[in-house]
Amino acid sequence: MIISPSVLALDYSRLPEQVSELNASGAQWLHFDVMDGHFVPNLTFGPDILKAFCKLSNLYMDVHLMVSDPVFFADIFIDAGADMITFHYEAAGAEKAVQLAEHIHARGKQAGISIKPATDPEVLKDLLPYFDMVLVMSVEPGFGGQAFMPASLDKIRTLRQWINEAGLSMHIQVDGGINAETAKLVREAGADVLVAGSYVFKRNIGEAVRSLEG
Repeated sequence: MIISPSVLALDYSRLPEQVSELNASGAQWLHFDVMDGHFVPNLTFGPDILKAFCKLSNLYMDVHLMVSDPVFFADIFIDAGADMITFHYEAAGAEKAVQLAEHIHARGKQAGISIKPATDPEVLKDLLPYFDMVLVMSVEPGFGGQAFMPASLDKIRTLRQWINEAGLSMHIQVDGGINAETAKLVREAGADVLVAGSYVFKRNIGEAVRSLEG
């Protein structure tokens, strides 16, 4: 189980201290929610923030683009230090999603595709071989601290079944409302990468990470 704490919820007045705690926590990834104020109604990080984290941590940099133009932003965040670029099917459509995944791979990075809660996972079935990870949003993207949507569990089960049937080796990541209780549910459904923000940063970071690992 991979834990990817979301720096959206980090206390930036305690940045070096909290990153030091993260580095020692057992978390393997760091999750960056990049929002453009257009695809979602919030504005978050530019590439310089990612560059700063790369100086403070050797964790895998997991960048989630919640933006209207993922083609434009992908290279910007790869250049800033991203290891994985995940973007939304809703912002790209099928043809552009495949092209962007191939471009990300050509840059030597991994590619992920995400869907919002209202999107049928069927749109991803034929796209799975082009990606390293699927991100199931279990809240509406745009703001932290929302409650987990149980309907996402069926999506995870369906995606895991398709992945297994196709003999693919890829992650299913879940983001939104993840805590010790919901982590158990999504693990059982087939997820293997968990994003958590408020749950990790509003308590002892190491204990929170361990509680999510199961």
